Amino acid sequence: MTERSAPRSRWADVWQQFKRHRGAVFGGGFLVFITLFVVLGPYIWTVDPQKIDIRNRDMRPIWTALWDGSAKIGWHRPLGSDQLGRDALANLIEGGRASMAVGWAAMVLSLIIGTTIGVLAGFFKRLDFWLMRLTDLALSLPILPLLLVAVTLFRQPLRSGFGPEMGMFVLIVGVVAITSWMQTARIVRGDVLALKEREFILAARSIGTTDRQIITRHLLPNVMSPIMVSATLGLATAIITESALSFLGVGFPSDFPTWGKLLADGVLRMEDYPERVLLPGIAISLTVLSVNYLGDGLRDALDPRIRDR
Repeated sequence: MTERSAPRSRWADVWQQFKRHRGAVFGGGFLVFITLFVVLGPYIWTVDPQKIDIRNRDMRPIWTALWDGSAKIGWHRPLGSDQLGRDALANLIEGGRASMAVGWAAMVLSLIIGTTIGVLAGFFKRLDFWLMRLTDLALSLPILPLLLVAVTLFRQPLRSGFGPEMGMFVLIVGVVAITSWMQTARIVRGDVLALKEREFILAARSIGTTDRQIITRHLLPNVMSPIMVSATLGLATAIITESALSFLGVGFPSDFPTWGKLLADGVLRMEDYPERVLLPGIAISLTVLSVNYLGDGLRDALDPRIRDR
């Protein structure tokens, strides 16, 4: 008789399904790459992104030598330089650090807010009406005007308290998180409403388990799947929102690079130096695309109804 193979765990099944999703594998790989690129990049490419070098200004990337022999090219500036001679590669790395930091921090904060409100609304019937009306109110607000008003009102006090860069970081993270938790709250609430009537929850109640223990030990582990999918979508939304604010000139200070700020600076001379728009634009697009692919793969892998499809 042949020996039976040991049953695979749920997470092993999830991993097998995730590996079959090529877009998700690409998205996860690129997200890891771009994160390592912006975190470890300054230790490898040690050029100061704010150093002004007028003699080497308006240099073109090295690949322009393939079709434009008259372009001013230097191998010590592989992605070129701007009108002040600042290194484009160093600014791209530094801008990515700011944009990714805002994205990750805002995503974590919005997940905490959305999960808390979703669990409370789904588990406690007396809170459901008020929390869902709060969610509906937040969904009905125009996000971009609200962001602009919040930045205008709180920018100066936070700059005075935390400094120019950290004050804007706190403000942008807080504003993005407060305006992006609603979808997570609705998804978590729906799952909690379905789970709290299941047999294992009723059994936990029958033996005297407190509400807090039921939420932390039984409900939260079973709603991790939609939370993980919401995390990927929240990261993409946060990166796009921060880039939009920086592009409009209401984000970080003008001398602090982010991908959105680099994109705004490149627009002024886009016809002469298109790479100044293409480089940060491609970085934003590929990062958001990879996060969306990762979210699609996680959703398919974590949903047992389509795991074996």
